[in-house]
Amino acid sequence: MSETKLVAELRTQFGKGAARKIRRAHKIPAVIYGHGAAPVHITLPGHDTMMALKHTNALLTIEVDGTEQLALAKDVQRDAIKPVIEHVDLVVVKRGEKVTVDVPVHVEGEAAAETVVTVDAQTLQLAVEATHIPENVVVSVEGVPAGTQVKAGDVTLPQGAELVTDPEVLVVNVTAQVSQEALDAELSELEAEAGIEHEAPEAPAEGEAVATAAEGEPSEG
Repeated sequence: MSETKLVAELRTQFGKGAARKIRRAHKIPAVIYGHGAAPVHITLPGHDTMMALKHTNALLTIEVDGTEQLALAKDVQRDAIKPVIEHVDLVVVKRGEKVTVDVPVHVEGEAAAETVVTVDAQTLQLAVEATHIPENVVVSVEGVPAGTQVKAGDVTLPQGAELVTDPEVLVVNVTAQVSQEALDAELSELEAEAGIEHEAPEAPAEGEAVATAAEGEPSEG
């Protein structure tokens, strides 16, 4: 995974008003901490930070007053409506040390015909070297039949990665595709068990039938 360098500024003003002022200047308030050091409040460049954090588990080189530190984004607070990052928590990491991260699951290939592939776990938690965080873990379902289940312990991990997620967690489930006829039959069975009856359409009253018939006859004369 490539590293992205961000040049930060020390932040001395705090509170909601100060944070709004920072964001109006197209910057992002942040805090960097870890390895026993006191938290350092900083301001990050807005555009470069947003581009860097588009990548999951992006490894960042943060430069503050000429000093560089490697860091990972621990928590990213985003605006609920606008595409704006409101605050970032960064944790310091060291080269060679292992970190625990959530890595996305990527499913590739096509399962056997008339099957449905469901991804039950979107991510797996792995312990990996800070400078070798994989972008994803790949699960192939190429040609697998219905009834196939891939658990966390079955997934092939990148070299050096250790699984933190419970190995029995279901990651991918391949089931048989259910036809509309089978769904209708199951629904009818459930309705019958519940005592639900559908009323037949009402037949027209005798007078209404006669009137309708009379209206359809040609008039004499």
